[in-house]
Amino acid sequence: MSFKDKTVTDYKSYVRNKVYIGVFLVLALIVFVIISIKVGAADLSISQIINGLINSQAYGASIIWNIRIPRILAAIIAGCCMGIEGCIMQNVLRNPLASPYTMGITQGAAFGAAFAIIVLGAGTLNSTQTDAVFINNPYLTVFMAFLGAMIGVTTILILARVRGVTPEVMILAGVAMTSLFLAGIQFLQYFASDTQVAATVFWTFGDVGKAMWNDVWIMFILLIPALIYFMYHAWDYNSLESGEETAKGLGVNTDRIRIHGMLISSFTAAVTVAFLGVIGFVSLIAPHIMRRIIGNDHRFLIPTSALFGALILLVSDTVARIILSPIVLPVGIITSFLGAPLFFYIIMKMRR
Repeated sequence: MSFKDKTVTDYKSYVRNKVYIGVFLVLALIVFVIISIKVGAADLSISQIINGLINSQAYGASIIWNIRIPRILAAIIAGCCMGIEGCIMQNVLRNPLASPYTMGITQGAAFGAAFAIIVLGAGTLNSTQTDAVFINNPYLTVFMAFLGAMIGVTTILILARVRGVTPEVMILAGVAMTSLFLAGIQFLQYFASDTQVAATVFWTFGDVGKAMWNDVWIMFILLIPALIYFMYHAWDYNSLESGEETAKGLGVNTDRIRIHGMLISSFTAAVTVAFLGVIGFVSLIAPHIMRRIIGNDHRFLIPTSALFGALILLVSDTVARIILSPIVLPVGIITSFLGAPLFFYIIMKMRR
């Protein structure tokens, strides 16, 4: 076998292994979708699930179509968004701790959404089975959440352009931004009515059960263009892995790629926070683990981070629904328990 043939064979094997990992994640996601439909306060059999999916009058059909499927789809879409956000931010900031949650961007979006709920009247406490927050003006909420996120992302972009700023300092800046935004939320709550405070507190827990069908469609429509953009620029993100000068030598406009990546990532973070509340650490966990498994090739890292983020959030939500059944915990509690140990592990590794 010639060197050229061996190179082609090795490359095909390299691509095939990455595809296998992606297929495995898809299959795992399908399995947990079935499990998530099945388990809960009303446990359904496989036959009841099939009948409920086919016949709207069958036993369990209302539970499946009105409660569990919207919840599952919201978890998958939000998990995909979070996985992509973390993957891109870790790349453009060259920091394994970078994510919308750790950099204060999610909290900025939360402040903007809380402002819309309390000051502008965009959300109320909806008396349903889950007492979820009802976003009666999702467009206004998303817009205000985006403005809040922009405060955080602008600060990070400014620091990224300052020569000599270390990743540790940028993380500390993110912690400071988080504290500032949380103080802003508390300030708004201090002057809010009891109902507004209850609505805002419950909303900030982070819960995919809040999403209705309209919310799911809006998140899906906004996710697709972001995913297409990031996949289109996968080679640019690969070049950034080799350093700023190398990327520029290859013809990549690094400033534009960095700014656009941060802006689009912040927008997707704002959308998920606006509809679901604050769900932490998924954007940190998913890309970090997948980078260790699949490498730094963003042609594969971006979609697998999205799939793994969806899997993490769906599994976490399923656990949240059954661990204290019939009580349903907000999924943000579960993801924080999962993410905090990994965050400490990354810090210790960086120190070594």
